Amino acid sequence: MADWEIWVTIAALALATACTRSSFWLIGHHITIPRRVQDMLRYAPACALAAIIAPDLLLNNGQLQLEPANLKLVAGIAAIVFYLLRRNMLQTIVFGMGSFTALRLLHVFS
Repeated sequence: MADWEIWVTIAALALATACTRSSFWLIGHHITIPRRVQDMLRYAPACALAAIIAPDLLLNNGQLQLEPANLKLVAGIAAIVFYLLRRNMLQTIVFGMGSFTALRLLHVFS
């Protein structure tokens, strides 16, 4: 690509980002979002997080790996159980990372 093509692409993407992010300010209260759509949007962050985390926990080199040898999956299950017991997200993150690190160290030294 030529330099001018790169700059045009950057400008177009910046404009598209600015338009989509400012649309709520520009439209304001002129459009009412139906209650059912608002209820569905409440689950969007959890769905996005699951879409990011699930492949990392379940896949290894593009292959589904559900064995106990998958240390990420084991640590993820432990973190889920911890969250269900404690209901504290920060502690769950620390516990999940700590359990994954401990499992990796045990696996390396065994």
